[in-house]
Amino acid sequence: MTNNIQYINTPDQLVKLCEQIKKEPWLALDTEFLREKTYYPKFCLLQIATPEWVACIDPIALPSLDILFEAIYSPSIVKVFHSCRQDLEIFYQLTGKLPEPLFDTQIAAPLLGFQENPGYAMLVSSLLNVNLNKAHTRADWSKRPLIDAEIQYAADDVIYLCKIYQMMLQKLAELGRAEWLERDFAELANPDLYEVKPEKAWLKIKGKNKLTGRQLSIVQALAEWREKAAQTEDRPKSWLLRDEMLFDLAKLQPETVSELANVRAINERTVNRYGAELCQLITAAKNRAPIPLNEKGRPAKKTQQQEAILDILTALVRIRAEENSLNPIILATRKDLEVLLFNDDDECPLLHGWRFKMAGRELVGLLKGELLLGIESDKLDILEKKFLA
Repeated sequence: MTNNIQYINTPDQLVKLCEQIKKEPWLALDTEFLREKTYYPKFCLLQIATPEWVACIDPIALPSLDILFEAIYSPSIVKVFHSCRQDLEIFYQLTGKLPEPLFDTQIAAPLLGFQENPGYAMLVSSLLNVNLNKAHTRADWSKRPLIDAEIQYAADDVIYLCKIYQMMLQKLAELGRAEWLERDFAELANPDLYEVKPEKAWLKIKGKNKLTGRQLSIVQALAEWREKAAQTEDRPKSWLLRDEMLFDLAKLQPETVSELANVRAINERTVNRYGAELCQLITAAKNRAPIPLNEKGRPAKKTQQQEAILDILTALVRIRAEENSLNPIILATRKDLEVLLFNDDDECPLLHGWRFKMAGRELVGLLKGELLLGIESDKLDILEKKFLA
């Protein structure tokens, strides 16, 4: 076994590890999983590290992980991840709840001058001058036994994550930005991010806004059916019907199994197993009104006034980004500003977290006419309207 890495695959070892965990103020965590042939991720390995120790826990070998999750979920322990959404999906799937508090190095990185959503290998290289070994990127983590090289590869993810986290905490504190991320991290523990509701599956399908009413109704029905079937059978959605096939069926609207079988590229197994059910869904869907899109679309072509307003908003973003030594694109893209201008969308990143504190609040004030962008002492700056009256 690889030196200095605890490999936990018995209940007794797990009990001892949990006692170690309970003493820690924070943990670096990562998971290895497979989902190429399943709907739900198959949990294969959990890596945990602190500056003093590192462990790889084998969920395939252990009969229960209850005491492990109980220890990890302690609110006194900060859970550190990099790009944690898929890891948390596994935690939520297994326990029905999410751990808090959280720290995600991918989310924190832009506040330290990195690009949006930087990869883990890039952070390790930039901050630690270490090039990670990628030899086992495509390893089959479900096979046993794992070889020492695979265990070391998995452990490296949390060993270096510990070092990155400590460096980031220090730099964020020096810049006075540690508290800016609290809301961003809290939002990661929202169950809605990890709970897929079949009746809303159609909302994630791209290109749906180009469909007619009848076609949209069919896509909505088929997307809901596909999600439910994939969950029940624990199979990838694309194995049942690809998105392109949903659109083909919505346009061709077959009502019999023989008509369905004539649709180009449809899987014969799908026709034989689900053909009658799919045809019934299509027939029923095309005879009812679709769920409204409710998309607050941007105008096809912006007016000169709208372009000018976006220019003003962009100017403010550039000012605040320069003041905080950030690339303006990290703070807000032109697309983000368009969403803010045309949609007033609560999901706009400028309305949440550190972006709202840095620029979002002022951008909203500009749009409401409560603030003005003016020139003072040869510099662009925000001026309160009441002082100009």
